[in-house]
Amino acid sequence: MTPSEMITEPALQRRDDMLALLDAWVARGWLRALDRALAGFFLELDPDASPLLLLAAALASHQLGHGHVCLDLAATLDNPDFALSLPPEGEAADAGRLPSQLLAGVSLAAWQAALAPSSLVADARGDAATPLVLDGERLYLRRYWRYEQSVASALAARLRREPPLPEALAERLDRLFPEPLVVAGERLADWQKLACALAVRGNFALITGGPGTGKTTTVVRLLALLQESAGERPLRIRLAAPTGKAAARLTESIGGQVASLPVSEAVRAQIPSEVTTLHRLLGSLPASRHFRHHAGNPLPLDVLVVDEASMIDLEMMACLLAALPPHARLILLGDKDQLASVEAGALLGDLCRDAERGRYDPALVDWLEQVSGESVRDPALVPGHADRQPLAQRTLMLRYSRRFGAGSGIGRLARAVNEQDAATARAILAEAGEDLHLRRLRGEQDPGLDRLLQRGWGDARGYGHYLGVMTEARPGTDCPPEDPAWERWAAAVLAAFDQFRLLCAVRKGPWGVEGLNLRIAALLHRQGLLEGEQGWYEGRPVLVTRNDYSLGLMNGDIGIALRLPDEPGRPVLRVAFPRNDGSGGLKFILPSRLGAVETVFAMTVHKSQGSEFAHTALILPETLNPVLTKELLYTGITRARHWFSLLESRPSVFDEAVKRRVERRSGLLAGLQGEA
Repeated sequence: MTPSEMITEPALQRRDDMLALLDAWVARGWLRALDRALAGFFLELDPDASPLLLLAAALASHQLGHGHVCLDLAATLDNPDFALSLPPEGEAADAGRLPSQLLAGVSLAAWQAALAPSSLVADARGDAATPLVLDGERLYLRRYWRYEQSVASALAARLRREPPLPEALAERLDRLFPEPLVVAGERLADWQKLACALAVRGNFALITGGPGTGKTTTVVRLLALLQESAGERPLRIRLAAPTGKAAARLTESIGGQVASLPVSEAVRAQIPSEVTTLHRLLGSLPASRHFRHHAGNPLPLDVLVVDEASMIDLEMMACLLAALPPHARLILLGDKDQLASVEAGALLGDLCRDAERGRYDPALVDWLEQVSGESVRDPALVPGHADRQPLAQRTLMLRYSRRFGAGSGIGRLARAVNEQDAATARAILAEAGEDLHLRRLRGEQDPGLDRLLQRGWGDARGYGHYLGVMTEARPGTDCPPEDPAWERWAAAVLAAFDQFRLLCAVRKGPWGVEGLNLRIAALLHRQGLLEGEQGWYEGRPVLVTRNDYSLGLMNGDIGIALRLPDEPGRPVLRVAFPRNDGSGGLKFILPSRLGAVETVFAMTVHKSQGSEFAHTALILPETLNPVLTKELLYTGITRARHWFSLLESRPSVFDEAVKRRVERRSGLLAGLQGEA
C-alpha cells in the first residue's frame, strides 16, 4: 500500500480531487493561482505524481510568496495550516478543506516516501536536474535550492580565507578610536573598535546593531584602516545598499564622517562616499533576472560594503557573491532584528543567529583584547569554538546606542518589543513620556486621528508642517525660473515632509496604506491645504515602486509634486526628487513621465526600511494579521528619530504581535555548516 492510499481523505486518493481542492483554496484567497498552476504543470510532467506531491509542490511555491526558501515538511506537519494564507482569526471549513485535516494521518516518513519515487523530485545529494529537490525534511524548488547552496558555498570559502593583518594594527586602532567609551562615569567596551579589529581578520565580516549603535561610523574607520594599510596601490572600494533611499542615507552619513578621520588627506581621498544600489552595482540587464557582472565577469573591486543587509533576499545575495572576486573583502552591515526582505530568504537573521551570544573562540577573545585594549568579557557572551562556529568568528554585534539612551522611551520600547516582553512594552507606552504617544482610536472616523495626521502632538509634527513650508516659503512671482531659490524651496519642502510619516502594517482595509492615503488626501483637501485629492496636484507625495534607470529613479525614492516656473514664467507641475548621486541636489520630472508611482502619505513598514523620520506614527489594524510580528513593530518603532506614536483600536493586537516573531524556513545554516 502506498503512502497516498493510506490516507482516508478523498482529496488525497485522487489527483483530480487534489487539484479541485487547490482551486477552492485559490478561490478563497488561501493560495495563489501561481501555486495551483505549478501543481497542475507538474501533474502534466508526471501523470503518476501522488496527490501528496502535488500538495507539497503547491505549498512549497506558496511558501516562497511568504519569504520561505523551502517547505519544511516536519514543521508543516506540526502546524499544517501555517502553510496557507488563512484569515487571521481562522475560518470555518468543511472536512478535508484545510491542510490540517488532509495531513492528519500523514507521518514525515510517509510524506518523504510519497515524494521520492517521482521523476520531479531529486535527492539533494544527487545531480538529477529535477524541478524539485528534497533535502532531508526540506522541499525546494530547484532554483532556490541552487541559490541557497551557492550562498553557503561562497560564504564558507570566504570564512576560510585569512588575509595578512595590517601592520601596527593596535597603534592604528588607537589612533582611529582615541577616546574610551565612558557612559555615566562607567567605562564600557568599545564594540566599534572591536568590530574593526575583527573585520580585518578575514575577507568576510558581518556587523550588526540597532539604530544609533554606530554601524556607519565603524565601517568608515574600518575602510580608513584598510586603505591606510594598502601600501602604494590604493584599494578599490565600493559602497552599496539594496534601495535608492538606503543608498542616499548612507551617502549622506558617510560624507561627513570621512572628512574628520585622523588619517592623511591622501587616505581620505581614497575612501568613497557615493553609495549605489545593488542592482546598479551589478548592472541590471533589461527584462531579465541576470546582471552584467557575474562569475565570468566579476566586479572590479577589492572591498565591498553593503548596508541595510536585512533587506537582501537570497537570490540577490547569490548573484552578489558570484560577482565578487575571490580576494575581495565583503562587509555586511544591518540590524538583524529588522524585518527581512520582502522576497524569499531571511539572510541577515540566519547569519546573525549567534550574534548576541558571541560564541567566540577563546583564542580570538585573547587576540581581540590584545590588539584593541578593550574587554570582551561580557556576561551576554558565551564561549564558542572556531572549528564549530566559523561564522561567529566573523560576526560582531554593536551593543551601545548613542541615539536611544537608557532614558529614551523609544529605545526602551524597541528593546521590550525585541525581547518579546509585551507587559513591559505596554507599561512603557502607558507612561507616555516626551518621545512616546499612544492614541486609542474610537472607530474609523475618530477625529483625533485626523488631528494627529494634520498637526501632530507637542513638538512632533504632522503633514500640515510640510504643506505650510510649501506655501509660506515659496519664492515670489518675480523670482526667475533659473534662480537657485526654487531648488532651495523644493529641498525645504522635501525635508519638511520627512519630518513625519504614517506607517501601516497592511495595504488593504481602513487601516491599510490604500485606504489611509485616500483619507489623508481628502482630509488635507477639506482643510484647504491641498488643491486636490486625486490625480496630480501640488503637494502630492509619491513613492517610486519600480526602478527607472532612464530617469535615475530607484524603487523606494520619494518625491513631491510642486508648481515651478518654466522658461516663459508659466508655472508647471513637476515632481522634485533627491538625486541618488550623493550631490545633495534635486531632479525635477514631469508627472507624465512617471508610471510606477503611488501616493505616499502612508506607507508600509516594509517600504520604510532604510528611512528615518523625526516623528513616526504606526497604525495597527483592528484584528491580528499574519504580518504582525515583533520584527514589524520593532522596525516601525525604530524608524523614529525623536517621537513615536502608536495608533491602535484594540490593545490586544499590539500585545499579541509582540509575542509573535517571523519564522522563515531555510537550510542556509545547515548548508554553511556542511561546507565548513
